Amino acid sequence: MQKLFTNLAEVNNMYVIALISSMGGRNMFTSTKRCLVCCKEIKIQQTVADLVSKRLARALGKSVRPIEVSILANGTAAVDLDVRLSNPVIKSTIMNSNSVDRCERLKHGIASSNTTTNRLYHSATKPINSASRMAQLIDGKQIASEIREELRNKIEAWKVQGNRAPQLTAILIGEDAASATYVSNKMKAAADVGIDSKTERYDTDITEQQLLDRIDQLNNDDAVDGILIQLPIPRHIDERKICNSVSCDKDVDGFNERNIGRLCLDMNTLIPCTPLGVQELIKRAGVETFGKNAVVVGRSKNVGMPIAMLLHADGRNDTCAMDATVTICHRFTPPEELKRFCRSADIIVTATGVPGLITADMVKEGATVIDVGITRVADPATGKTKLVGDVDFDEVRKVAGHITPVPGGVGPMTVAMLMKNTWIAAKNLAKKRNTH
Repeated sequence: MQKLFTNLAEVNNMYVIALISSMGGRNMFTSTKRCLVCCKEIKIQQTVADLVSKRLARALGKSVRPIEVSILANGTAAVDLDVRLSNPVIKSTIMNSNSVDRCERLKHGIASSNTTTNRLYHSATKPINSASRMAQLIDGKQIASEIREELRNKIEAWKVQGNRAPQLTAILIGEDAASATYVSNKMKAAADVGIDSKTERYDTDITEQQLLDRIDQLNNDDAVDGILIQLPIPRHIDERKICNSVSCDKDVDGFNERNIGRLCLDMNTLIPCTPLGVQELIKRAGVETFGKNAVVVGRSKNVGMPIAMLLHADGRNDTCAMDATVTICHRFTPPEELKRFCRSADIIVTATGVPGLITADMVKEGATVIDVGITRVADPATGKTKLVGDVDFDEVRKVAGHITPVPGGVGPMTVAMLMKNTWIAAKNLAKKRNTH
């Protein structure tokens, strides 16, 4: 982490630190900062010293030398300094000014959040005034394209080192057109980033045991890194049993109950793709979540629940979560209560499949709205079907600060995160093989 200002009065800064800390409380400062986008803790030496020196210089309106003399004198001048720091205006200036750092890893500017823990988030996207213009569109298609480009470069470098390409195997049961389209899109994305893939197709009369046996074979095949069971599956097959039968190491959908359990404990794991995509959208859009109010509408075990976990969990742990205060609403939340909860939310994530559920009068001005819902409806203008989300997009965008479209929002991110999980699985499995 590179400071953007010069260290002033370096030798005796600890005197000033102790002085101001005793006045404003030690929680004012922290020596460890966290970039919420690259999710990497970076310890900054002399952060407090640099910060205090610069703020002190600005607050007192003096040159560097008089401040140093005041500190080094360790006598009358130091007492005078104490008196000046007691001035409430000066103290407020020191405590409230923000420092700006640069994340060397990503070469992006990052700004301090408005909290005593001094969290950081990428600030390439400036906050908008939603009263003066439409909400900023969070373009999931564009962000997914950027992620796929990043993965393509990583996988190419991985192969140059002598490793084989990651391998993803999908199992598709039946002739459902939507499922076939989803799998086809996933296979195209795999080819785009350099992942080898294949699709195994089975008739709907496949037995549960036959499917379990095939999954077991794939679990034990060292040439396979990721296993994808396209849902839904026929009703005579227990979906939970099938999801749990996929090896945790190859469970690129993140549906195995052990992977879900690790997510709930905020531990390193393969995270379900749609929730992971939502998290990535929020972070890359520069939306601050620390201490904010978030509402998740929908409580499905594969989408709503994991999204709530990622929103509320501690960002210092493995999942790099978002430290928001989260409320979960569902089908039994009374409409008037749903509206009340949403109106208080800085972030709304809806995943119900109920078109038009979230209307403009339910959204606080400037809030971020993430629409995970997707439903095919008849277009009265054309007579054809079209895809819509849970949000009344045209009206809500007049109120919100950020909003995702449907299609082109969360959908492309789900596919991109499947590629990311496959890449992670391949690396982890290769490491395990090399240690045995």
